Amino acid sequence: MRKNVFKGRVLSLSLYTLSINKRKVTREVIEHPGAAAILAIESGKILLVRQHRFPHGYVLEIPAGTLEKGEKPLKCAHRELREETGHTAKKMVSLIKYYPSIGYNTEIIHCYVASGLKKVGDLQLDQDEIMSVVKMDIKKVIKMIMSGKITDSKTICAVLAYSTKHHV
Repeated sequence: MRKNVFKGRVLSLSLYTLSINKRKVTREVIEHPGAAAILAIESGKILLVRQHRFPHGYVLEIPAGTLEKGEKPLKCAHRELREETGHTAKKMVSLIKYYPSIGYNTEIIHCYVASGLKKVGDLQLDQDEIMSVVKMDIKKVIKMIMSGKITDSKTICAVLAYSTKHHV
C-alpha cells in the first residue's frame, strides 16, 4: 500500500506499507524521475560546473539534470550539456548508471561520456541555477576526489569509472 505524503516540483515522498518475509514493514521513499550526468572530456580535460548547491555552498561537479516527464536519459544528457556548459557533443556514450541513495530513494543517475565537444553558445540556466564552467585536467580531478575536495557522487562515480576503464 502506498500513501503520498508530499509532492514537490522535483520529487515526492511516499509511505509504503508492505510485507517482507511475512513481516509488515513501512518504508519512506523519495520518488524522483531520475537524472542524466555528463562526463564531457576532450584532450584529458573535463568540463565541470561550479554550482551553488544549498545547503553545501559552491561545489565542482559534472553537468547533470533531472529527466523531464517522458524524456529519455540520452536526450536529457544532450540537453543538460548544452544548457549548463554551452557545448554540444558529437558523441555521447553510456558509461554507468547507479542509485545514489538506494535505501530510500528511487532516483537513478545515468552517466554518459561526451566527446567531440563544440562550444555553441552561452549557458541557458534555470532561474534558480547559479553556475559557471571550469575546464580541468582529469588527473587533477581525480586528486581532488581522493583528497575530499570533490564530494559530489555523480562526479566521483563517473570520473572513477571512466579512469578505471581508460587506465588514466
